Formats: sequence, structure tokens, C-alpha cells
Amino acid sequence: MAETVLELRGLSKAFGALKATDNVSLTLKKGEIHALIGPNGAGKSTLMRLVSGKLTPDAGEVWLGGAEITGLSVARRARAGLGRSFQVSSLIPDYSALRNVMLALQARQGHSYRFLMPVMRDRALRESARAILERVGLGPRASVEAAVLSHGERRLLEIAVALALAPRCFLLDEPMAGLGSEGTARLVSFLRELKQEAPILLIEHDMDAVFQLADRISVLVYGRIIASGSTAEIRADPQVRAVYLGEETTA
Repeated sequence: MAETVLELRGLSKAFGALKATDNVSLTLKKGEIHALIGPNGAGKSTLMRLVSGKLTPDAGEVWLGGAEITGLSVARRARAGLGRSFQVSSLIPDYSALRNVMLALQARQGHSYRFLMPVMRDRALRESARAILERVGLGPRASVEAAVLSHGERRLLEIAVALALAPRCFLLDEPMAGLGSEGTARLVSFLRELKQEAPILLIEHDMDAVFQLADRISVLVYGRIIASGSTAEIRADPQVRAVYLGEETTA
């Protein structure tokens, strides 16, 4: 049985009378992509914020690599090995794509950001950052400021920054958004390789991409997981088809 890297245990979060996350439990295992799907307003982004540390749960626990991280800050979770790609604000808009990745590499090495300028002259660090940008398809855009990149390119840069931190697992929230068909095809191929380095918890509205990528799928509706299983099992589940997949095919 594959090793469990990330585990959510009974996570709950309410905003007044609204239960955005209702007793959610799931696991992310080594070498897999576990996709989280559901209609708009199902609570997917709230759940990701609970996992990343942006929100504090009312109940439940988050475990990473066999250690509980529920009480850790966003930064401490990142240092523990939680790689996330869904906060554009984590990028420095006035820095080039290359500098943003170099910052992440520098942080992984334990150096302070105030030494960025001397480190920019570090050839090995620059080459490592450029290689990561090439992996995500941003090599030709290395010198472009993050603020100038398109929305889709910024999503790729977020993945590059997360990759530079060598995380134990990735949280990817709609990485295909804004990429177009060609960009999506490249990213699907890349994520298939990436999961071998670290498993991926994925939120994605592109169902074609989900069914190509996911080893397991959990379906979230009104804050609760109503089904979890393989792609074939989810496609065949009558409840899922009624509340979500059927909705997608008639849209």
C-alpha cells in the first residue's frame, strides 16, 4: 500500500450558519494525483485554505508526513513541505520570473532574502532556477516581470516557485485556468511526471484534464465529500452524475 503523505481528518469550517467544510477526511498518497471536484460553491477553495493554513478549522486535523501541522502557519507549513500554487500574492510582481524562483531556492537553502542581489550573481543558483522555469515551460519568459506575465503564465510561475521548494506534496488550485488548449496539454504531461516527485492534491474545473490526470477523485458538494474513488468509479456513480457530472454535460 502506498505511503500516505497528506491526511485530512474531519476538517470542518463554518461561516455563521454556512458550513463551508463539513467533516472532510481524505488522504493523498505517494505517487498519485488526488483531484477534488464539485460544483461552484461546494467548498473546494475553503478546504484548500484550511490545508494551506490560510484558514483555521473549527474542528479536525491536517497531517503531513506523519506529523500534525494543524496549528502551523502558512510559512511553517511550506517549510514542512507543503507546496502550494494558488496564491498569486506569493509572487513578487516587480521581480522577474527568474528572480522569483531564485528567491524560493534561496529560502530552501535557509538564506535571508536580503542577500538576494549578491545571490543573483550566483551562477549555479541562476542555472537551477532557469532549469525549473524550463520544466514548466517558462524558459523564454525568465526575464519578464511577474506582473507582466499573463494569468496562465503566473499560474505556471507559482508551480515553478513551489517546485523550487522541493515539497513533500503539492496543492494545485485550478492550474489549467487561462492556459488554453496547447498550454493545458503541456501542463497535463508535466503533472504526470511531477506526481512521481511529490503527490498532488488538485482542484480543477477542466474535467477532461481531471479524467486524464487523476488516480483518485473526491467529489465535494455543500462542504461534504459525497463520493471518492477511481475515475471509472466516479464516472459511474449515479449520485455524482446527478449533482455534478450531469450538470457539466448539459451546460
